[in-house]
Amino acid sequence: MQRMDNPPHHTMLTTTNHNRDSAGLTYIYPVISRRSGGLSIGVNLNPNNACNWRCVYCQVENLQRGSATKTDLNLLETELRGFLGDVLEGDFFRRFAIPADQQIIRDIAISGNGEPTSSAEFDRGIGLIGSVAADHDLLGKIKLVLITNGSLIRREIVQRGLAHWGELGGEVWFKLDSATEAGIQRINNVHHTMDSVMRNLETSAQLCTTWLQTCLFAVDGQPPSLEEREAYLAFLQRTQRQNINLCGVLLYGLARPSMQAEAPRLSALPADWMEAFATKIQRLGLEARLSL
Repeated sequence: MQRMDNPPHHTMLTTTNHNRDSAGLTYIYPVISRRSGGLSIGVNLNPNNACNWRCVYCQVENLQRGSATKTDLNLLETELRGFLGDVLEGDFFRRFAIPADQQIIRDIAISGNGEPTSSAEFDRGIGLIGSVAADHDLLGKIKLVLITNGSLIRREIVQRGLAHWGELGGEVWFKLDSATEAGIQRINNVHHTMDSVMRNLETSAQLCTTWLQTCLFAVDGQPPSLEEREAYLAFLQRTQRQNINLCGVLLYGLARPSMQAEAPRLSALPADWMEAFATKIQRLGLEARLSL
């Protein structure tokens, strides 16, 4: 069993400290998730801090534009098996001072420091995670989550991975922070048409259980404009007309500071504002889960 050294005090895990070096591993990192209420085992396929987007709220230091480097699948398997062994059979929870009510594995989440589907080994990584989870008797007992911006879903390797993820019972959290092209450019620093986003979302939903995931925040003290809010709701209505089978929407706000140049301009929205927008989504007949 791989055992991690006692972490220094500053690496104690909390819902606001998602230090991806806290376990001293390359691909695996622990998160105490405010959304799941327990331990989320993160899989970081982008240890080079490279992403094809640059979201203004991104908490990755030294973020660079690009793709994941080659994934060392043997190391990924060794780390995941060792980490699961430490959690299930070792004293991980004690060493990291995890409160008793959060000492449970909630999910394995492929997320990390960039867009995970940019890994050339993405589909093989999916298979590996599934095999390790099965060997630890976790399939069907914890969630399997892929957090993605959805921009690379047209690639065959990504679709193979998503199809397998769906067979494993996994789900996709598909990023949509704005439903206007100008908003996507402003928030995510990429150019995508809403038609291309819709096509990618439809493909995701066909291959795997899919949620929309949206980060809401104020810029220069101002919430998203009425135009932005109406465009977002109209996008959701369009998914319904096109019979895209979404589970619902995951709304969340800023909990940790951005590491991007825009950070001083960003702030969290009031809880009542977030709740009111979630209610508008629910009135469309979609589930809206809110994490402040």
